[in-house]
Amino acid sequence: MTTALATARATARKPATMAQALNRALRDALADDPSVHLLGEDIGTLGGVFRITDGLAKEFGDSRCTDTPLAEAGILGTAVGMAMYGLRPVVEMQFDAFAYPAFEQLVSHVSRMRNRTRGELPLPLTIRVPYGGGIGGVEHHSDSSEAYYLHTPGLHVVTPATVADAYGLLRAAIASDDPVIFLEPKRLYWSKADWSPDAPDEVPGIGQAVVRRPGRSATLITYGPSVPVCLEAAEAAEADGWDLEVLDLRSLMPFDDETLTASVRRTGRAVVVHESAGFGGAGAEIAARVTERCFHHLEAPVLRVTGFDIPYPPPMLERHHLPSVDRILDAVARLQWDEGGA
Repeated sequence: MTTALATARATARKPATMAQALNRALRDALADDPSVHLLGEDIGTLGGVFRITDGLAKEFGDSRCTDTPLAEAGILGTAVGMAMYGLRPVVEMQFDAFAYPAFEQLVSHVSRMRNRTRGELPLPLTIRVPYGGGIGGVEHHSDSSEAYYLHTPGLHVVTPATVADAYGLLRAAIASDDPVIFLEPKRLYWSKADWSPDAPDEVPGIGQAVVRRPGRSATLITYGPSVPVCLEAAEAAEADGWDLEVLDLRSLMPFDDETLTASVRRTGRAVVVHESAGFGGAGAEIAARVTERCFHHLEAPVLRVTGFDIPYPPPMLERHHLPSVDRILDAVARLQWDEGGA
């Protein structure tokens, strides 16, 4: 076999899931840097509830892929100490709402350490949080907790919506000297795309948004699990003559105002879409930023399509709670009032 043919086969793109891309990102980080250590509940022998760490303990040993007690505050507190002494811990919080017991550590220490030491002590710590609904999970298994983290200065907050971003953003998070909340959309773990683990796509880094679909009628501003829903809504909107742009924020902090502003100024209309509750949610801050920066370009008020302001509902009701294509298109229709729309 020729070298060229062998290389082509090694880098051949084939269907891969987001879960597989995340697993490969962790494996490559462990292989490339001996200071990387994984900690979490059931991540070793079991490979995690969602099997994101499957096989890593066997390959790298339980000293680098460590099962921990069921004590989130203890897990994160341990990781803080590890990071202070030069390691790069990657913590898995088993489910979104399970992370709340560790919130005091996050606010009091993780977010403040670099500022507290005037930059002398970085905290290279990644906190993986499976989040969001759409999997039929019960209460405490489907929260969207991003607003808590966004309101905590000192944290970076990112969330992938594609297979390529899952790999690229996680590698960037682990390499960062700042603490990163890495929000993994549970409903997208099994989404697929053609991807090569041996030659992964280059993706923009932390702090950069991406236009997933260009358009002229309005901008759908979204992130994480709502990106595929917005793309589906944009496709359906063509039947009504609307050409919708879909902006995937990817990084909620640092925030890419430049790409957001350029998109909304181009379309003149904006709808923010996310799963978490609307009141005090990330969408409120995004809508405020759009209004402040694009006021003279807006043809209509900025609208939001979000989860309702209630605790997460039982599985049989979540399809009514989560943003849907119909709810998004209804919001877009309301943006068209100055052109005779609804």
